[in-house]
Amino acid sequence: MPESAPQPLVEMTGISKSFGAVNALIDVDLRIYPGEILGLVGDNSAGKSTLMKILTGAYHRDSGQVSVEGRPVNFRTPHESRDAGIEMIYQDFALCGNLDVAQNIFLGRWPRRGAFVDRRRMYAEAAEVMQRLKVDVNSVFQKVESLSGGRQQSVAIARAISFEPKLIVLDEPTANLSVTATQRLLETMRELKSRGVAQIIISHRLTDIFEVGDRVMVLKRGQNVGERSIRGTTEHDVLQLIVAGTPKGDHAEEQSAGAGA
Repeated sequence: MPESAPQPLVEMTGISKSFGAVNALIDVDLRIYPGEILGLVGDNSAGKSTLMKILTGAYHRDSGQVSVEGRPVNFRTPHESRDAGIEMIYQDFALCGNLDVAQNIFLGRWPRRGAFVDRRRMYAEAAEVMQRLKVDVNSVFQKVESLSGGRQQSVAIARAISFEPKLIVLDEPTANLSVTATQRLLETMRELKSRGVAQIIISHRLTDIFEVGDRVMVLKRGQNVGERSIRGTTEHDVLQLIVAGTPKGDHAEEQSAGAGA
């Protein structure tokens, strides 16, 4: 008897969203499996961020369905998507520069002992999270504004993984990083993948997606114009889809779906 297909961690089907007369998304499907890294690419008006904001509850879809582990969901706020195990790290990191690393990681949920913040526990748990990312644990005492862009991104990722997510969405994570910081981030993504954490990376840098990704999905003018297995395509092929893709194009080389499961 053939093995049944793996269940997607997240599945979005027929997603549409308009802002007035502008159709930002038109009947878009997306799926991602546990431990898979999916690259989401397209030009600046393709609808990538809109699709992810719908997934994370920041926007409400006009039509379509979203399921997490086979269960239909209708997130009304980012807190609801977080409760379902979905985190999004925005390009600006959303950190408080005047607070230290530990305070940022546990912002809004500082551990308490009675009526007071349990600082010893907060710094110990922050150090543990940073150690998982292979970042200097002493940095938990540093003000975020004193850190480099790469270190600030590590804090944003540490904050996300402290919620024990099943899926992390990274919006242009390497756009402002040095070569060294970029390689450190990609290594972190591999580590998260090895732990079964699914990741969606929105990026214009195809080299990064091809280095760590399993599959790439292309949006153009709010529609899915193609999906490819990283193993079965080239950066040139993906660029061709971005530039000249036709809505409702083929989804060849999808056999890697669930490769990280």
